[in-house]
Amino acid sequence: MAKSVTVRAPCSTANLGPGFDVFGLALDAFYDEVTVTKKGKGITIVSSDDIPLEPEQNTAGLVAQAMKKKEKLTGGIEIKIQKNVPPGFGMGSSAASAAACAIGINKLYNLKLNQNQLVSYAGIGEKASAGSIHYDNVAASVVGGFVIVNSNPLSVVRIEAPNDLILCVAVPEVKVPKKKTKVSRSVIPKTVKLSDSITNLANAANIIAGFINKDSSLIGKSVEDVIIEPARKHMIPGFNNVKNNALRAGAFGVTISGAGPSVIAFASKKQNLTKIGASMKIGFKSAKKNSKIIICKPSKGPKIVKIVK
Repeated sequence: MAKSVTVRAPCSTANLGPGFDVFGLALDAFYDEVTVTKKGKGITIVSSDDIPLEPEQNTAGLVAQAMKKKEKLTGGIEIKIQKNVPPGFGMGSSAASAAACAIGINKLYNLKLNQNQLVSYAGIGEKASAGSIHYDNVAASVVGGFVIVNSNPLSVVRIEAPNDLILCVAVPEVKVPKKKTKVSRSVIPKTVKLSDSITNLANAANIIAGFINKDSSLIGKSVEDVIIEPARKHMIPGFNNVKNNALRAGAFGVTISGAGPSVIAFASKKQNLTKIGASMKIGFKSAKKNSKIIICKPSKGPKIVKIVK
């Protein structure tokens, strides 16, 4: 039986435009590393990063509490967290820690939980940042690739991403409010026009077709969102310029990464990725904001990097 397990889980982008609360894509840009150890009593969080150390306020802590109670786990659990996914920028930071913790505890206690069970536990961690449970980011971090999530009842479908799909993520240097996800959800329209709903549904269906047929161009051209993006884009300085610049530079499509403020452009290996990234930086500069460009590809998923017996 293992004494400790270390798991590295990837960041992710949620929604992919029209797939609000349904689509997620794991990215190899950043990873959180979590080590769970049988130690002491209760649940203890250890980290040198600026994150809550109280289990009930920490994404991984909430996951551990739920698993300990429901799976009737005995003894204490120490959770050591090394954050690499930048929090609050639409890259699934809380989801990465939650996913790594769920996978680690599953292995530590040999629970043999299935994919949906792991996603369900990881989703509980979202309460710490979003105030409610959302499965799109955590599902992507738990299983990797492109995921389609049905929340009620919970089910996750994973599709491998095309080998040539490349993402350019522009992360602006802006001050992110606390509970940013909750704030960004507050601006979402309560009612939508039927024509807008039909447009988003068609685009979402084409995204799925793109992943099935390994067509990066179709995926990128279908991330157009006429419902959530118009309601949220005012929260991102220079968004229109960032998007339009990237499209002119050759990106297939551009949308908000998760709840923002990062903006993500979809392209392939054939595109001039440096040019696309530079154009997005210029877009943010038009709003007097600096930004960091990350060029990445879809992640295959989390890895168990160390087991101590």
